[in-house]
Amino acid sequence: MIAVGVWTWAIWPNFLRNVWKDDRSGDDGPTGFFTVHLVLTVVSLAIGSVVGWLGIRGVQSVRDRDLATQPRRP
Repeated sequence: MIAVGVWTWAIWPNFLRNVWKDDRSGDDGPTGFFTVHLVLTVVSLAIGSVVGWLGIRGVQSVRDRDLATQPRRP
């Protein structure tokens, strides 16, 4: 899950930069093409962030559980 979050942040900003450079994005203002891809990017980054955060929380939970179940040394 963490890898998905990192992957999302590695791919989508670059994708949006490429869409920005595309002739269909418009010179006088954003076109429908650009707007749709902007929304797609923002939603994907939000989902990727949540998935990555859940992955981090899962790893922390397992680590905390393992620390709690280890026998204490005198």
